Amino acid sequence: MSHLPVIIGMGGVSPAGRTSGHNAFRRLLLGQLPDTQQQATLLSLASLTGLAYRVADNQWRTPEGQLSSEALVARYRQQLLDSSLIRRIHPDWFDVHAHPATRNLEIKPGDSPIQFRLRRHLPEQLPTGWSVADLPGNEVEVTVNQPFAATLSTPKEALVQSAGMLPTGFKPGAHYRSANHPRALQMAVFGASDLLGQTGLPWQQIAGKVSPDQIGVFASNSIGQLDQEGWGGLLQSPVMGKRTSSKQMPLGYAQMTADFINAYVLGNIGQSTGLLGACATFLYNLQAATNAIRSGRLRVALVGTADAPVTPEIIEGFRAMGALADDASLKALDNLEELNDDHYRRACRPFGSNCGFTIAESGQFTLLVDDSLAVELGAQVLGSVPEVFANADGYKRSISAPGIGNYLTLAKAAALGRSLLGEKALQERSYVHAHGTSTPKNRVTESHVLNEVAKSMGIQSWPVAAIKAFVGHSQGTAGGDQFMAALGNWSEGWLPGITTVQGGFADDLHASNLLLSNEHRETGTQAMDMALINAKGFGGNNASALMLSPSVTRAMLEKRHGKAALQKHASKLEETLQASARHEDQFLSGSFKLTYQFGEQVLEGEELTLSSDSLEVPGYSQKVNLNLRNPFTDMFE
Repeated sequence: MSHLPVIIGMGGVSPAGRTSGHNAFRRLLLGQLPDTQQQATLLSLASLTGLAYRVADNQWRTPEGQLSSEALVARYRQQLLDSSLIRRIHPDWFDVHAHPATRNLEIKPGDSPIQFRLRRHLPEQLPTGWSVADLPGNEVEVTVNQPFAATLSTPKEALVQSAGMLPTGFKPGAHYRSANHPRALQMAVFGASDLLGQTGLPWQQIAGKVSPDQIGVFASNSIGQLDQEGWGGLLQSPVMGKRTSSKQMPLGYAQMTADFINAYVLGNIGQSTGLLGACATFLYNLQAATNAIRSGRLRVALVGTADAPVTPEIIEGFRAMGALADDASLKALDNLEELNDDHYRRACRPFGSNCGFTIAESGQFTLLVDDSLAVELGAQVLGSVPEVFANADGYKRSISAPGIGNYLTLAKAAALGRSLLGEKALQERSYVHAHGTSTPKNRVTESHVLNEVAKSMGIQSWPVAAIKAFVGHSQGTAGGDQFMAALGNWSEGWLPGITTVQGGFADDLHASNLLLSNEHRETGTQAMDMALINAKGFGGNNASALMLSPSVTRAMLEKRHGKAALQKHASKLEETLQASARHEDQFLSGSFKLTYQFGEQVLEGEELTLSSDSLEVPGYSQKVNLNLRNPFTDMFE
């Protein structure tokens, strides 16, 4: 018998805001929501970004004094909207007008004058014999009176100026002792802490129901930590004459996401896994977790990824590959002379006329338990993940070229959905969260994958969502963004449209059996039985996950465990939901009490109790069983 991995919690943060409570999902379709939900979503952004915090019932402290909820939203609404989703890169990340660069100059007096775009693009110390004159439009003109030759550090305009950034003002490391932690690891601590509170179940209660070695953490990211506190600083420090920190090397590893959660959030001594698979990294970790729970080897799995690639170096690397929507391409695409804030917001256009993806940062985390434990705990049932499929591309023309692996992953995910719920459910009550990167190549190749699977399964008009249009491409966490959006659909009853595509979709799509829309569609919370999460990854890292809705999952639980067990579950669930609501209210108010236990409850070997048949660990109510059965009895006498 296979155990069903049940989703009992969600947490994290993306350019749309805080994942827990579906706050980030609601930001995607804010204008479709009732006024009360719009207000709650904007208040969540206000507290997350540090703009305001609640001091009393319906009273918020802001830079302009104390305001009611209604007054705060009315005054700061546009500012909060402008500080989230895809937008022009904010100076908190780096100055797009002073992009690090070098310039080789060999100037003779007869060669001058030369022009610089802005005064701050000049060297900090002007060489002898230079004279500078201001020109209209902030440009400057330099006249050289004697020969000059040097390699100057002359900042220039960044070629890519849009990204999906966490809401401006939010500093995840400000809410715990985060000295010298790379940004992605700060996001992991925040996201995992938010997840635990959102479950409505104390972690000690969950862990106390199982053996310590029946818990697993599956977390990583696709690139590692490449900001100054990680490998970025490790590589830059020697050439910049700075001291290399003892923390930059170890904190740069991609599996450090899991390590931080084990050591400082959960105190986990069970399985620890950090898988990498380019854009499919979240789904690779999800696959490992679901397989472990289905087999019965694990009963609890925390799954997630946190990527923070909005740095000049990473952006330039992807731009050099021709993968990003740079400013020049966006201008050419829309026949524009200059780009404004609205143009940057529309930089990512999955399945439309597009020119490249928009890089983003995000951290997403979920908690899975087996079906028996979900019922016993009285846990929230947010959905379930019966299986995740991953396949490579086979022989390729180049490592970046698309291949055939995604046909296998998506077809198998659809086929399993059909096997579980029937052909009609797949054909009429399913949809796809597409990878949808917004590159010209992806729009053609992924639309062909989706369309061919739809045709083969008898799906006439398969709804397709592509939320990178709002939050960008968060690399290894992209599948996590899609995963959380699927949970949002079942909670809020809306399927996000690809609203950044104005007019029609691209002419070269394969879409005879697809339903693409640039408008949000109200589906209701019960219309979709299943969602397929697709990742069509660089290097041949393809994965597709099948997710089942909360109502379908509850019906499966009742079928296996009986009505009486589900009635007991319902009685416990009321308390769980109340605890989850208290957590949401606390975080909504701006009081982010994160779980970060540095140097606490540290155990040494002498404190363990070890016998021939068990190992007892202080702090855990159940022992580790050492009476392991022989799985190869047929191979021994």
